[in-house]
Amino acid sequence: MSEQRPAGEPREEHADALPEYAERVLEVAERVPPGRVMTYGDVAEWLAEGGPRQVGRVMALYGGAVPWWRVVRADGVLLTGHELRALAHYRAEGTPLKEAGRSTEGHLPRLDMRRARWDGGAGTDGHT
Repeated sequence: MSEQRPAGEPREEHADALPEYAERVLEVAERVPPGRVMTYGDVAEWLAEGGPRQVGRVMALYGGAVPWWRVVRADGVLLTGHELRALAHYRAEGTPLKEAGRSTEGHLPRLDMRRARWDGGAGTDGHT
């Protein structure tokens, strides 16, 4: 039986296809080299579209298939609920960290944003 819809109603070709903005965000996340990070705001600026919240939403919904640990908060705090998994990736990749002091809750390090932050330069093909 063929699918029928009212004239003029758009046909959805791929119901499970990612929104175009989400695809672009994920492409940027894949470009970040091992041992480096970009903030949510950096990704939005790179794309010249959206903002940190929109990028964060994309990463929360669709980021599991890309190196999600490389797109981070600007303050360097590890992603809540995923701290240990992220930390394992950072240590394996040699991402610069600031070790936590004894008074720090949970004694988890932060990213050393001054050293770990990547601006999308050297080794990229340019903007998406």
